[in-house]
Amino acid sequence: MVSEIKVVSGRGIPLVGNDIDTDRIVPARFLRCVTFDGLGKHVFADDRALCAGQHPFDQPQYQGAKILVVNRNFGCGSSREHAPQAIAKWGIQALVGESFAEIFFGNCVAIGIPCVSADASTVQHLQQLLVSDPQKLVTVNLETMQVQCGDFEAAIFMSEGAKNMFISGTWDACGQLVARAAQIRATAAKLPYLNWSSTTSASSINNER
Repeated sequence: MVSEIKVVSGRGIPLVGNDIDTDRIVPARFLRCVTFDGLGKHVFADDRALCAGQHPFDQPQYQGAKILVVNRNFGCGSSREHAPQAIAKWGIQALVGESFAEIFFGNCVAIGIPCVSADASTVQHLQQLLVSDPQKLVTVNLETMQVQCGDFEAAIFMSEGAKNMFISGTWDACGQLVARAAQIRATAAKLPYLNWSSTTSASSINNER
């Protein structure tokens, strides 16, 4: 199974503000879930309550958006993997921002959510475009490393390692294991410590010592 991610396209949602941490993305009281199912409805729960319906994630014009446009140091704070999971369960498939906290970035890679960086002026212009016309399509192209929104196009950035993982599909560790199940079984069969005979006794092991 190959899980290549080369282009993500869809409507965007602007979320203005620096240093938005993981506790704001998904408050700690929601971390007790057994699975991540349903976590999307709790994303930015406290911020949304304070905004009384005016938070971008509550506004009708942004429902169904796939690309989140953020500012500097997004995802800082604790390392909870629930933060990117909540964003993904809400429906976000890619993020464009000025910068991302390292652990948050890694957790996003692990679930197939590209986080691409752009300079501050590019991000702010994208956010303004999405405020003025929420129906504009945003396209994040990992092969050309460009973001496009209407007639506007600009460069985006991502480390070569992460970029190659998305383009090749190797970000999906579980998918790689499933795809190589036969090879894994063949290798395991050759490993003596995984194939001890059930008749092997403790005494024979001691004798070998």
